[in-house]
Amino acid sequence: MVKSGMGDRDWRPFVYGGLASCVAEFGTFPIDTTKTRLQIQGQKLDKNHSALKYNGMVDCFLKIAKQEGFISLYSGIGPAVLRQATYGTIKFGTYYSLKSIILEHKKGEESVTINIVCAVFAGTVSSAIANPTDVLKVRMQVQGATSNVGLVDCFKEVYTHEGISGLWRGVNPTAQRAAVIAAVELPVYDFCKSHLMNLLGDRASNHFLSSLFASFGSAIASTPIDVVRTRLMNQRKLKKVGIAVPYRIYSGTFDCFVQTFKNEGFWAFYKGFIPTLTRMGPWNIIFFVTYEQLKAFY
Repeated sequence: MVKSGMGDRDWRPFVYGGLASCVAEFGTFPIDTTKTRLQIQGQKLDKNHSALKYNGMVDCFLKIAKQEGFISLYSGIGPAVLRQATYGTIKFGTYYSLKSIILEHKKGEESVTINIVCAVFAGTVSSAIANPTDVLKVRMQVQGATSNVGLVDCFKEVYTHEGISGLWRGVNPTAQRAAVIAAVELPVYDFCKSHLMNLLGDRASNHFLSSLFASFGSAIASTPIDVVRTRLMNQRKLKKVGIAVPYRIYSGTFDCFVQTFKNEGFWAFYKGFIPTLTRMGPWNIIFFVTYEQLKAFY
């Protein structure tokens, strides 16, 4: 297998990963907002499913823009960019740097096994560190721009009512999701890129196709965990007694899986799959093309 050439042991993979992640986040964030809103649907204690507000990604996008204003589609962009600056920097920098160290030590060519191990480690560690920004992003996306809740206010609200542990709500499924995405996305991209090298060379067309294949696989593998993660992050475990919570209360990841399956069926785990895939495709294309261009430029 041809080496990817991204694993230089220096600061560049970290900086390029962070910059490319922020660029991709800005370009695809409205789709992520529709995904979050769709994933929240159906878990209200009222079992009247006809009362669901959104009927798919396009309907959700249009209703948010019409009823709340286009700016609501970017609610949570602050913590989202902050998250990518942290998560993206650590994830991609660790992946390529760790892979380079292992390959240098083994004095051999990269393999799928090495890529998966490095990706799982990088995804798990980076997502756990960046979890508070993910919680704030989800809360702000659900509330929308009409709530007039900013990043600092959202942080204060979570900390006041839920304590420091509230900022790490959903960290287990978040780390699991990140591990699954990284284990599929990064090795598939490197695998496709190396095998398309003879046909397309190290050009944007290769990066485009490789990132597209990586997106499809990671979307299928990660959506069920993402649904659970989103629901746990949106869950408010308020300290104040007597505050009504309109959603089901989950005791943890397993309980959320069980209750979701019991009350909504298997396909509830794929709520938001279309916007997930629709976002992952452009996100990865923007990310990897930007990453490769930064690498080539410098």
